[in-house]
Amino acid sequence: MTAAEPIPNAARGLVVLGDNLEVLSGLPAESLDLIYIDPPFNTGKRQTLASIKTVRDEDGDRTGFKGQRYRTVKVGTSSYVDIHDDYLAFLEPRLAEMRRVLKSTGSLYFHIDYREVHYCKVLLDLIFGRDCFLNEVIWAYDYGARTNKKWPPKHDNILVYVRDPARYFFDAEAIERIPYMAPGLVGPDKADRGKLPTDTWWHTIVPTNGKERTGYPNQKPLGILRRALQGSCPEGGIVADFFAGSGTTGAAAYELGHRFLMVDNNPEAARVMAGRYAHFDGINYRGVNPSDSDVQTTLFAAG
Repeated sequence: MTAAEPIPNAARGLVVLGDNLEVLSGLPAESLDLIYIDPPFNTGKRQTLASIKTVRDEDGDRTGFKGQRYRTVKVGTSSYVDIHDDYLAFLEPRLAEMRRVLKSTGSLYFHIDYREVHYCKVLLDLIFGRDCFLNEVIWAYDYGARTNKKWPPKHDNILVYVRDPARYFFDAEAIERIPYMAPGLVGPDKADRGKLPTDTWWHTIVPTNGKERTGYPNQKPLGILRRALQGSCPEGGIVADFFAGSGTTGAAAYELGHRFLMVDNNPEAARVMAGRYAHFDGINYRGVNPSDSDVQTTLFAAG
């Protein structure tokens, strides 16, 4: 990656094994068209209790990254709140960097579950601004175990934010349409064309024996990423996923003719992506050697 280009010249995609905050810090400003992330709750780091947090404020009492000012805010003392503050503290600098590297026409798709979505939306409102909140997409599915102790949770939340609410890219015509539930009521022309999906997306999870299955936990369906990219990434744009996991975002981007940047700090994720992209042309790797036998991950200097 150079100071002006997030992906090597002429490459279709770049897979990086490393810390996403470090990668983000090295990217040029306003260089990405679309970011999709599905961050895990467990950061893999030791969780510690915290009694304060910081919020961006030009009149704040602290100086942080690149001289930006922050205000110290006291938080609750219960362990539940502190655990959430630890998670938000992990996300905050990464989300701030994601906003920085998005183009003025760019969008962020933030995939989270019902337990954390409300906390994360408040954080995203602080970083992006409430006027930059575009949608809450509900991905609804009906698969897997059920509880009889409450309403069984069968949905995820995807918060969609834009860098500039006056300039963001969205192409409704590019989105694959879905059938009408009562096609006889709309006439043959509309029925043949189908309708534009709403903010509720019905789509099954990746089945255990499905052909998409990579074996990586919490893999997201290609159809969900395909729809997001169809609507919010311009032709030939650059898509990034900084919690890339099994690499579904990159697979959807390649299929649709976009360039992509995939980042994950888990060697197993890098191994899965290398195998998944083995038949793709023009894919570069940093920190993972895809040519080893059985696509084994090896660490080496990222030149």
